[in-house]
Amino acid sequence: KGESLKNAGINNGDLMIIDRSLEPTNGKIAVCYINGEFTAKRIKVEKKEVWLMPENENYLPIKISEEDNLQIWGIVTHVIKDV
Repeated sequence: KGESLKNAGINNGDLMIIDRSLEPTNGKIAVCYINGEFTAKRIKVEKKEVWLMPENENYLPIKISEEDNLQIWGIVTHVIKDV
């Protein structure tokens, strides 16, 4: 639910298939649980920093700090479009 990945071709109402066995790596789109909320964003690893990057200019990147409670639920492998 949401529009933060619209520029990646993932729209509100689409169904994302995730693989929980895949390692979260730079550039992959992940379903994350951060500080009590779910979100789906692209992972960006830069030096020792980790960011959750939206694919929509109307949303801000999320910089992960040591204080954040982040769980990567899985990596998006397929998208089923809502028609």
